[in-house]
Amino acid sequence: MTQKANAMGLSSRLFLLSTGDTSHALANTAFMRMLRREEVARVPGFAGQRVRQASIVVDMVNGSPLRMVHWTFCILDIDVDGFLDVERLSAQQFARVADLLEPAKLSQGQESPVIDAARRFVARGGSWEPDERLLRRIEAAALGQVSCPRVRVV
Repeated sequence: MTQKANAMGLSSRLFLLSTGDTSHALANTAFMRMLRREEVARVPGFAGQRVRQASIVVDMVNGSPLRMVHWTFCILDIDVDGFLDVERLSAQQFARVADLLEPAKLSQGQESPVIDAARRFVARGGSWEPDERLLRRIEAAALGQVSCPRVRVV
């Protein structure tokens, strides 16, 4: 008798959270268009807002989501025309990476112990952390246990 092997893999899920903590599914392809500032990458429903984003990596088995394996949270600035402020997001992401690398640089004697407060301010301005209740709601959406509206990208 032969057993069928389980097909395993990872899947990326993106969500924008509106006021009231409603999760809105954002297609990865749409987010890539937003990052490239393509003309068809506006999100009018979030125009003029700072929006919380949840980026979730889900463990998949036979095409079904099993569990969250990694998650990050950032804040996106959407201009009044509905376009993502890519420059601000890039600055925030680079500052977050620099903060992660700071302990390694210090242990190797590459930088002085003076803290770059401006960089940390930029990094923290672009991140957020959900409370446990909201994290469980995001998890339920990422695992397909609850449905959520899709972000309309035009």
